[in-house]
Amino acid sequence: MRNVVTFRIAIWASTGFVVSAAWALYFASTNKALPTEPLVYALASVTQPLAAAILYLKPVHKLTFAWIAVANAATYAVLGFIVEKAREHHRRSLQISN
Repeated sequence: MRNVVTFRIAIWASTGFVVSAAWALYFASTNKALPTEPLVYALASVTQPLAAAILYLKPVHKLTFAWIAVANAATYAVLGFIVEKAREHHRRSLQISN
């Protein structure tokens, strides 16, 4: 059971990395002369919450793709851990009530 939870958390972290990579590819391939719509930035901020918070604080050093991808993977891993603990708690409460 523990290996399954660890595997699911790893999937969450991998998903965070893939989401970050997809946004990096999107922003690298868009035309810089055309303004990006606010909806795109809002969606990117929602799917990369830690990167959005860091950019909001306006860091002195530029953020690289690697740092944002690692931070996003860690954020998704923590989110996955929370979801898995909630699922485990819910599953236990259902077993107790039966």
